[in-house]
Amino acid sequence: MRLAFLGTPDFAVVALARLVAAGHDIACVYSQPPAPRGRGQTLKPSPVHTFALEHGLPVRTPASMRDPDEIAAFRALDLDAACVVAYGQILTREVLEAPRLGAFNLHGSLLPRWRGAAPIQRAVMAGDEISGVQVMRMTEGLDEGPVLATATVRIGPRDTAGDIHDRLAELGADLLAETLPKIEAGIAEEIPQGTEGVTYAKKIRPKTARIDWTKPAARVDGQIRGLSPFPGAWFEAPGEKGPVRVKVLACVREEGTGAPGAVLDDNLLVACGDGAVRLLRLQREGRGPQEVDVFLRGFPLPAGTKLS
Repeated sequence: MRLAFLGTPDFAVVALARLVAAGHDIACVYSQPPAPRGRGQTLKPSPVHTFALEHGLPVRTPASMRDPDEIAAFRALDLDAACVVAYGQILTREVLEAPRLGAFNLHGSLLPRWRGAAPIQRAVMAGDEISGVQVMRMTEGLDEGPVLATATVRIGPRDTAGDIHDRLAELGADLLAETLPKIEAGIAEEIPQGTEGVTYAKKIRPKTARIDWTKPAARVDGQIRGLSPFPGAWFEAPGEKGPVRVKVLACVREEGTGAPGAVLDDNLLVACGDGAVRLLRLQREGRGPQEVDVFLRGFPLPAGTKLS
């Protein structure tokens, strides 16, 4: 099939690689424009952009797909279909209807639950036990189109958003590659989404990441796992020169009582509003991630310390 691929992050790279391996004609890859990254804030291409360049695929990085010139260029590709995976822009009807068979999105949730920008993180944060990935026909509404294919995964009590991200990326890449021939043959069944159980996965904002120890342990645990590895749930601990910001990348719920934010033992069991969480993997500003025993050797937080 002659395809356009629209995607930006690592999650999308896996799907693009699978489509290339399947022998599809990738007429053009679209990705978000290069963005400032790293300490030097130098402009760097997205993971999808980088993959496309490495594999000799034509790339476009428009600031907006609403630009009339970009819409005209997209139409001129004479596509069978467009595949969209975490692209990061809203597409107009003119774009969605340009390919002969339409535009199809690979979405990291079981719709209509968690429509929107951060479905994987929100599912883990909410304590969902099952999630998945789906191929859906794109419409003008936000993730509202009919579903053509589904694959599911279980979310374990120790799984982070990073773990689920990686599993869904692989599952989703296979699912998309398996579904496209059915779309081309006209045998893919399109199932409208239900109207019950609709939730929205709002974009993760900086304020979302600060840990509120007054919340129940289940809520704190979900926040930590749902924001790991990025952007990382964080708290402030007392340091010699003032508060020190610390990210928590892994934890486990345990029994414990005390004032919210109080360290209950010498191995970082921290009291919450109801119950407690044991912190297992942490990262100070300017440092790499560390297991709790290594972290505590360099930055002791003994029982009785108050975290905020």
